[in-house]
Amino acid sequence: MIKVIGTVLTAVALLVGCGEKPADTTKGADVAKTVEPIDINMSLVFTQNELLTQELIKATDKIRERTDGGVNIKVYPGGQLPVYKDNLEQVVNGADWIAVEDLSYLGDYVPDFAALAGPMLYNSYDEYLAMMDTKLVADLTAEVEKKGIKVLNADYMFGFRHMITNKEIKSSADMAGMRIRVPGSQLFISTLTSMGAAPASLPFPETYAGVQQGVVDGLEGSILTMYSTKMYEVAKNMSLTKHFLGTVGLYISPKVWDKFTPEQQQIINEELAAGAISNTTELVKLDSEYTQKLQDLGVKFNEVDSAEFSKLTADVYNQFPAWSDDIRSRIGAELEKIRAAE
Repeated sequence: MIKVIGTVLTAVALLVGCGEKPADTTKGADVAKTVEPIDINMSLVFTQNELLTQELIKATDKIRERTDGGVNIKVYPGGQLPVYKDNLEQVVNGADWIAVEDLSYLGDYVPDFAALAGPMLYNSYDEYLAMMDTKLVADLTAEVEKKGIKVLNADYMFGFRHMITNKEIKSSADMAGMRIRVPGSQLFISTLTSMGAAPASLPFPETYAGVQQGVVDGLEGSILTMYSTKMYEVAKNMSLTKHFLGTVGLYISPKVWDKFTPEQQQIINEELAAGAISNTTELVKLDSEYTQKLQDLGVKFNEVDSAEFSKLTADVYNQFPAWSDDIRSRIGAELEKIRAAE
């Protein structure tokens, strides 16, 4: 042992004598981690020209710029890559991937998470944003991370969802038998069924043609979606049901997240948060602007019997056995606090 130590010391002395220092392997590993670029696919169903897509492109461009290309997030809109459940599966499987999906899809992993996207919950954008800052949501976020899904940000919204059809809808009787396109989510299917419709799961890129050809009688979506995707060309009525608030979360594998340096993680968090704020600001402006533009294009807007739809959809929270029995009351309690503080 003494001989080995002596040999090592002699080698170090020789290096010092030559004006060299022993290699710092720890430092070298950190440099390699920083320099090696990481390519990440971001998949979303929203089309290229929709506000949410544009805001995410801006945010990821800034992340790329601030990390000197070290974090290269490539945005794939319009369902070019797997979306919905398949999107989340990429994250859970540890792919270099960010899924952009409705909170309800997290319900496949932590059931109560889906209730946060339930029907007739929020009255305003601010209420939703405040809800995302509660301990209730923090606890659910910690649970879903244990399942292989890190929630990067859940503050991105695209507006309240309404009925987009060629028929004025005021009550559940008006929706009887109508085939309405919904995402492939049981929460959406249960909600639209409770409202009187016959929900039809259809890929969003096929929805325009589906309405045009009479495969479905309409869809549910936001003002921004109706305008940005030109649905007004095939459906001329929007009934303001506000049955859901359109929101999405950005999800990544914790294992992939750990590939980034702390500095890169901070930059990602900062730019995604800034992007969410920008998105909300623009959303408020565009809600008003696009409503006027749609009216100019011949779209008619009408109010509905919100009390009836709220009553009908209340039972949706009892249709998911995996949800906690008290989840609706817990969400309601948080909303009461939020509203009392306004």
